[in-house]
Amino acid sequence: MIEEIRISSLGVIDSSTLELGPGLTVITGETGAGKTMVVTALGLLLGGRADSGAVRAGAKQARVEGLVAAGALPELVAGIEEAGGEAEDDGVVLARNVSAEGRSRAFAGGAAVPVATLAELAEPLVAVHGQSDQHRLLKAQTQRHALDRFGALEDLLAAYGDVRDRLVATERELAEVAATARERAREADLLRFGVDEVAAVAPQPGEDAELAAEEARLGHADTLRGAAEQAREALSSEHGSPDALGAVAAARGLLDGVRDHDPEAAELTDRVAEVSYLLSDVAADVASYASRIDTDPARLAAVSERRAALIALTRKYGDTVDEVLAWAEQSATRLLDLDSTDDRIKELTADAESLRGQLAEAGLRLSEARAEAAARLGAAVSDELTLLAMPHAEVTIRVARRTTEAPADTARPPGDLLRVGEEWVRFGRSGLDDVEFLLAANTGSEPRPSTRGPRAASSPG
Repeated sequence: MIEEIRISSLGVIDSSTLELGPGLTVITGETGAGKTMVVTALGLLLGGRADSGAVRAGAKQARVEGLVAAGALPELVAGIEEAGGEAEDDGVVLARNVSAEGRSRAFAGGAAVPVATLAELAEPLVAVHGQSDQHRLLKAQTQRHALDRFGALEDLLAAYGDVRDRLVATERELAEVAATARERAREADLLRFGVDEVAAVAPQPGEDAELAAEEARLGHADTLRGAAEQAREALSSEHGSPDALGAVAAARGLLDGVRDHDPEAAELTDRVAEVSYLLSDVAADVASYASRIDTDPARLAAVSERRAALIALTRKYGDTVDEVLAWAEQSATRLLDLDSTDDRIKELTADAESLRGQLAEAGLRLSEARAEAAARLGAAVSDELTLLAMPHAEVTIRVARRTTEAPADTARPPGDLLRVGEEWVRFGRSGLDDVEFLLAANTGSEPRPSTRGPRAASSPG
């Protein structure tokens, strides 16, 4: 139901909000208060003809919005989503803009839609009663709804709708995959080149940082070794020169000679001894470090070459080798998806073909049930007309499949065409059929659609 109507710049109404609730709502007011504009606004929401003369003087456009509680209207929700709009649990907004220049735009669930689509979506929301007829019952969609309700065909209609929704979703995905197949192939080639390039270099986690440190060490090997040998000589001389160990040993000897006279002197002696042990260890480590320094130019060249290969990768695929490896792993996963495009197209094509067969079966069951219900409803309404002093009137309900010519490519028919037996039929959300109520007011009269007047019977001969 429509819960709220918001009107702006329409006729005498500058801005107004009308909240509606269950039960009877009566709009009253003196002449010129805007009652007619409320009805005009409602007509615009229902897809009625737009009149630029109804735009408030001085305004660029008039706008009407209707907030609809769509929870109990699944067909409305489905129609809005199919049109590209969004329906929320608390309601959906239908809107209509009319510019002062005469242009009109319609919206459903936030998406721009043709006015005809807005009219189709909003049709179940309002029944307009005139002085002489019930306008809503004259619409084909309403006649079909009435027949389906009479025949209790909700389950068959829901089953048909479920298959149709799955078919539409499958064919939409198939179209998207097929349309992007060339782009996906190009993307796959680029990714495959990159993954192969990374695999050819075969970097190891953290290798770039390790090689950078090794290259720096190899590039300054002579300087490092010279500094290490001088440091070792300063700590522990091999040529009898004064060194740190000798100086510490002398200090330890002096303090050791007086340690028995003062506990503090004994403590200092022990600490100097610890320093002596530490210096010995450090001197040995420095000597070992100096002996291990590699001055091999071939190794330096190999490290530089390897680093250049890694840098070429990090320029393209990540700031570090670890990021390059992560990119390669993600790209390999993406390649599996891209390389399966042909298989996915085949799978979707098979699914669509199977769903089309299921849809044809569901549509036939619905059509047959409608035909049976149409016979019963037509007889029941004719009996009622007899009680209304129309004893010769007869109502028939025609259920006709929307047959059409075979498409040029029967292997890939357009989205709204379906092969049913030997026929090609246009299908929609409500099935394969057009439903039409026909009335023959008098004996011998030709049954006419209820939207037209009766035709007199022609004389034989």
